[in-house]
Amino acid sequence: MPKDVILTADGLEKLKAELVLLQGDRRKEVAQRIKEAREFGDITENSEYDDAKNEQAMLEAKIMQVEERLRSASVVEAKDVSTEVVQVGSVVNVKDEDSGKTHKFTIVGSPEAKPPERLSYESPVGKALLGHKRNDIVDVPLPNGKKLHYKITKIDVGL
Repeated sequence: MPKDVILTADGLEKLKAELVLLQGDRRKEVAQRIKEAREFGDITENSEYDDAKNEQAMLEAKIMQVEERLRSASVVEAKDVSTEVVQVGSVVNVKDEDSGKTHKFTIVGSPEAKPPERLSYESPVGKALLGHKRNDIVDVPLPNGKKLHYKITKIDVGL
């Protein structure tokens, strides 16, 4: 059973545009490469043909992956995002209690994550912040066993 893919409306549009590109121009490019490679003669020992066929297989796998993401997508709407608690779609301002530095994170679904500003809700920081409120101090466990201590200073809607 595939898991839900959480996207913003913008992320959904980008994924749809990627699918159109893959199914259109990219498929045509690969088909043209295969055609040109066939013209070199015997395909049993033709590395250009093998490369083009491998590229075609990878392209089709990518298309299937994008289609599956679109089928299982849940879109987060701005009207559904609260400023009371951190959730997907929130922009969270935090202060590192140890260093005093401030950070601003937008919590998004995995396909839209672009650290350090746009964090997946499945990332260590995203996961730790979810469900917390303004002025909460959140411990973020790190892979090395240490912890970050973030105080949530502000929660906004980021969509």
